[in-house]
Amino acid sequence: MVQNHKKKMNEKIIVTDALPYANGPIHIGHLAGVHLPADIYTRFLRMKGCDVIHICGTDENGVPISLTAEKQNITPKSLVVHYHKMIKESLGKLGIEFDNFSGTSRELHHELAQDFFLKLYDKGYIEPKISEELYCPNCDKFLPDRYIEGTCPYCGYEKARGDSCESCGSWLEPEQLRESRCKICGTSPEKRETKHWYLLLDRFQKELEKWLENKKWKKNVRKYLKGWLDEGLKPRPITRDMTWGVDVPLEEANGKVIYVWFEAPLGYISSTIEWAKRIGEPGKWKEYWQNKDTKLVHFIGKDNIVFHGIIWPATLMGYGNYVLPTDIPGNEFLNLEGQKISTSNNWAVWLHEYLDDFEPDFLRYYIASIIPERKDSDFKWIELQERVNAELINTLGNFVNRTLKFIEIYFGKRIPKAGVIKNNDKKLLKKINDLIERIDESMTSFHFRRGLKYFIEISSEGNRYYDKMEPWFTRNKDKVRTATTLHLCSQIVYVLANIGELFIPFGARKILSMLNLEGKKWDEIKETKIPQDHPIGIIKPLYKKIEDHEIQKQIRRLKVSDISFDDFRKMELKVGIIEEVEEIKGADKLYKLIVDTGEKRTLVAGIKEQYKAEDLKGLRIVVVTNLEPVTIKGVHSDGMLLAAIDNEVISIIIPDQDIKPGSIVS
Repeated sequence: MVQNHKKKMNEKIIVTDALPYANGPIHIGHLAGVHLPADIYTRFLRMKGCDVIHICGTDENGVPISLTAEKQNITPKSLVVHYHKMIKESLGKLGIEFDNFSGTSRELHHELAQDFFLKLYDKGYIEPKISEELYCPNCDKFLPDRYIEGTCPYCGYEKARGDSCESCGSWLEPEQLRESRCKICGTSPEKRETKHWYLLLDRFQKELEKWLENKKWKKNVRKYLKGWLDEGLKPRPITRDMTWGVDVPLEEANGKVIYVWFEAPLGYISSTIEWAKRIGEPGKWKEYWQNKDTKLVHFIGKDNIVFHGIIWPATLMGYGNYVLPTDIPGNEFLNLEGQKISTSNNWAVWLHEYLDDFEPDFLRYYIASIIPERKDSDFKWIELQERVNAELINTLGNFVNRTLKFIEIYFGKRIPKAGVIKNNDKKLLKKINDLIERIDESMTSFHFRRGLKYFIEISSEGNRYYDKMEPWFTRNKDKVRTATTLHLCSQIVYVLANIGELFIPFGARKILSMLNLEGKKWDEIKETKIPQDHPIGIIKPLYKKIEDHEIQKQIRRLKVSDISFDDFRKMELKVGIIEEVEEIKGADKLYKLIVDTGEKRTLVAGIKEQYKAEDLKGLRIVVVTNLEPVTIKGVHSDGMLLAAIDNEVISIIIPDQDIKPGSIVS
């Protein structure tokens, strides 16, 4: 699995992300399994000076698109245009950088996919077969797998799809479902004969086995592919009875499209072709895809392993003259608060919503720390807050701020000259260089969690050294020793700014701005020194801490969906009068309120920026009185006042008459 990134003449690298379906927004599962590790890796390669292109786009064909469009009563084209834009913008705001981000509904992609189909068909690798497929007599059409719903034969989940069970994760065929029904109208389907075209995967069995036998890939990837090969590859249908998608380029295949998992990976090539045209060198894509020295790295989730490790390379082998995958660092799944992410049940953290509330670096940092590299991992909002505040802000941010502020105040905003480098100084520098080497090894072997750990350890080493040297004490007794301490600490800050480009690019650029410096190439980081007397810029805190109430808002947002009237009636709403208003130490936006709702209760409310304390006393409000109590900033809160929010404006809901405290609101 370890890649050698010492540059060879003519060596090029293609990094791809599994294409997200353009039928909904991006969520944290996409980021953890695919987009963030791919971005970190590509940034590392660029810093190493490699000739690398980062390629992606949206998957815009097939059943997931048409099914969602039907539910929303819009055209598939309208759907993909909307979500392509949303996905591209959201990833961009998180700092995920692509050389090209395309879409598979574009004419260029359709032409490429049809060319591949015909080439393999002409070579005898694709042939038609008559098969029995499920048909809905009410809708008068054949039902692709995701149009079928039923009970999972393994776990009994009643809303399993025809291709997989969201509850237990099992791969399924439509015929395996019990009590199957059409997802559109609910009718029980019947079997009817139809013609489909099959990719003869069995013809590639030996070639694939030989190609895979010496791959030093992740254990989970090798194990999964070996299981498929040991069972023996069988012909697989690569067409569907649908109208939305890439039309099968044969006269006798009217009303059929190419199966999305045959044509979707071709989106990597069509996106690269689009990139080459956009930069004014239309033939340049061939230098990457048709070059035997190219390294092709696919970042995917474990549900895509078989497609990228068997069907996709078989397609490339059959066509000929294309580079095959060099590595497939497939990741496991990310769960959310102990449960599987479920987009249908709105059990997800959506990227566009996250970005409305928090710094992009916070999510990058936390997800990088829990990337499911070897086993499924779990996203927890409280843990995100704790790790960001403790590690990213208290450890790294504090070291940067205390170092540069000291230089600003006591050395006239200029990097001081170092004196004699003593043993403690040498030990520090050796530790930092060793950590840089470990980060290099971690990036090269796709161990991004480990690399992040070593990155934050650099700032921890800096803090320990700073505390040990006590510059606040030595500045009055030994100015040379103090200057040496701050000189070395500033060098560590520069190291953090450069390596931070991988994990926290927005913060890294803030640090470079404070240092008044540009970033360096990877191999220069250990050797680069900030010259003495170099002027630094304006020093500002790197980030603001995440407050408890901000996290509670995110937790409450989970699984917000339609509720029944009975569920609504479970909520207890009462009129209350605010009797006391108190400040909460260390909280810029919060008040502690003592409220009479027929009984005294304490509320913590984030309304300080909108309301003065004296304006709140005596105010009648509406309170949710049967919420589970929470502790915010050390204050026990056993209720929540109701308010309307419009961007930054908060307006408390106030009864228009003098209703007595404790009156029920319904």
